[in-house]
Amino acid sequence: MRVLLCCFLFTSFVLNAQENSLSDSLVNSGVVEDTSHSPKRATLLSALLPGAGQVYNHLAMPKGKKNAFWKVPIIYAGLGVTSYFAIQNNIEQRRLRKEYNYRIDNGEPNPNNQDLLQYDSQGVLLLYQNAERSRDLMIFAFIAVYALNVLDAHVSAHFVNFDVSQDLTLNIRPSLQQFNSPGLALTLNFR
Repeated sequence: MRVLLCCFLFTSFVLNAQENSLSDSLVNSGVVEDTSHSPKRATLLSALLPGAGQVYNHLAMPKGKKNAFWKVPIIYAGLGVTSYFAIQNNIEQRRLRKEYNYRIDNGEPNPNNQDLLQYDSQGVLLLYQNAERSRDLMIFAFIAVYALNVLDAHVSAHFVNFDVSQDLTLNIRPSLQQFNSPGLALTLNFR
């Protein structure tokens, strides 16, 4: 854990130093305006520690628009649930494999596994295959939740300074075209 924390801190320090030197040189030359929020950093933070990119985006958002903190418990719940079921299915798969091997070697069910006495060898093999398939599915789901965490941090980082004001409106109202045919009028206001 300490090694992971040291790696995380070192990577953040190096990334921060590189971004600051590049952004300072671009701002001083007048090429771009000063932007201190980086989608690359949000992606890296979220890849190293799930949810860290969302917290980074939340802290960078203007006051009144902060809404990224609620994603962190959902990320950890998804990772926890998929991990739990992957581990449980792996334990069950190993237990069923031992039972099947015991039946092949001894020609009879293992008396220690009372809940499997009702199944024949083919039934135990089918249960084993189902547990193995479920375990693999949960591993895939864990990877998907982790990848969505990183993707969400990256996409949300691009929208940190995106402003949709209340003055942007779309009005739909009935209208008459040439005083005799009914229709709809769409009005888009930019203020």
